[in-house]
Amino acid sequence: MQFSFLIIDSNESSTKEILNLFEYFPNYFCAGIIKDNQTIANQITKLKPQLVFIKIPTKTNESEIVFQTIIELFQYTETIPYFIALAKTPNYALQAIQSGFSEYLTEPISMHQLGKTLFKFEKRTPKKWISSICIKSYSDYQFVNLENIVYLKADNNTTDIQLMNGKTVNAYKTLKHFENTLPFYFLRIHKSYIVNINHVSRIHFSQSKCYINYNQVLPFSLNYKDNIEAIIRKIEF
Repeated sequence: MQFSFLIIDSNESSTKEILNLFEYFPNYFCAGIIKDNQTIANQITKLKPQLVFIKIPTKTNESEIVFQTIIELFQYTETIPYFIALAKTPNYALQAIQSGFSEYLTEPISMHQLGKTLFKFEKRTPKKWISSICIKSYSDYQFVNLENIVYLKADNNTTDIQLMNGKTVNAYKTLKHFENTLPFYFLRIHKSYIVNINHVSRIHFSQSKCYINYNQVLPFSLNYKDNIEAIIRKIEF
């Protein structure tokens, strides 16, 4: 089973340390790295990660904003991720747990610490997993395995779903609909394309090209740079 995580930390060196540790846990995928605490709620809603690491600011007024944001997320977000606080000292531990964090880790984090945290997370995570979707066309219902979807292409107000066997399934839903409903490993890379990151074999930045299974090329837009960088991190793992 694959899990997605999000890192919210403005310090590049500590972020890199976490990513290096995750090389020992290949079933985890970094959905994004956010440097601005002000966008926590928006990014969590957009990326829908299952696990979120948040660096607690040392300044009291900034840390209060983080804690209040987490409290509010519990009030209006249907699916709550597993929050892990990162800090240099244990000073904010009690406040973090009271705000909704499940774990509080003091830096530097060891591989053993991360392993124990991920074990707790997996024990508390429901085993439900969406493996297929139903595509309705008038009175015709097609059940498509998500693993077999290579990419989705916008076609006005409908969407063409390209499968591994070369078949194309037409859905009477917009690409935006699928962007909001498909699991985290489907990422939008262009106004007209969503890709299954498990089928991406190469990213050519200077030519804005995304290679699918080594034999097909799709364009990508820098408007979706964050998603492209997330795919690159996945490939690098």
